[in-house]
Amino acid sequence: MARDRFKPEFDPDCGDAPLTSAKQDIVIGRWQGLRELLRTTGPAWLARGHRMRLLAQACASTSTAESWLAAEPHSGDALVLRAATETARAFNLAIAAGRGVPIDLNRVDGAVMACLQAAEAYVDDPTPWISLIAVARLYPTGVRRQELGRWWDELHARDPYSVEGHLQVLHYYSARWHGTHGVMYDFARDAAGVAPPGCALPVLVQFARVEEFRYILEGAKGQQGSLTGVSQHWNHDGAVSDVRRTWQRWITGRPDVPVEPGEVHQLNHLTHAACHAGVPDITASLFRLLGRRATRTPWSYTGDPEKQITRWHNNPKHRA
Repeated sequence: MARDRFKPEFDPDCGDAPLTSAKQDIVIGRWQGLRELLRTTGPAWLARGHRMRLLAQACASTSTAESWLAAEPHSGDALVLRAATETARAFNLAIAAGRGVPIDLNRVDGAVMACLQAAEAYVDDPTPWISLIAVARLYPTGVRRQELGRWWDELHARDPYSVEGHLQVLHYYSARWHGTHGVMYDFARDAAGVAPPGCALPVLVQFARVEEFRYILEGAKGQQGSLTGVSQHWNHDGAVSDVRRTWQRWITGRPDVPVEPGEVHQLNHLTHAACHAGVPDITASLFRLLGRRATRTPWSYTGDPEKQITRWHNNPKHRA
């Protein structure tokens, strides 16, 4: 009966208690907690990227990052956070403006310069290069191929298996931004193909399928009947094969260690794909791995996240 009382937990920090504590400092304008958190994180790039991204989102509406930088102008951590914060602010402006509406290019240029300054200050950190590739999307026609390639080379040299870094390139190449579905899927499959066993990069294919679905949804707004045929998007033979391939390459080779907060979003993408692909053997194992940890995306694109996760989790077919 306990299983019937399952309820997913949508912790925005994905169970990262030190991050949650540090974010509370931002509310009152204290930056010392951020400094300590990033100092103790060190070069653990998965955890650092997860924390930096969420700290930046929290700092975007405050002056905390600037206060830290004013107090310690040569701090690599402060400069990297300021760059990530400027990137988050630029995306907030783009979201507020609406799709297809350009924002002040000075803001985009400012974020790029902050990223380049951060990369120079913290030479080993891949995070500023991830921010650079992300902000490149906000230029109306993208950036020159050579420039994007150079930024990618810098990122790849520092963290060749960065899922977040690859995701930013995937989004850039998507049809919603500066590419096509074909280019996006080719990039995802190429990255998955060279990933070592236990590496999470194969899940890029599931992210690509969500990205394609978002494109379809956006194109269908206000058009009656335009979603005809989309029911097979998640469970056609290719989609099912992709789920099994990702499971085999990533999960079966993954070390038997607790799930890190930075993995929770990735695991939710594979779990969502497995549920909709109809592969209960894989879904049951993924739910065991995740426990109650859930992220609202990608579930929110196919319905109410809590209702969907609870329904799939409680389905007897998805229990092993």
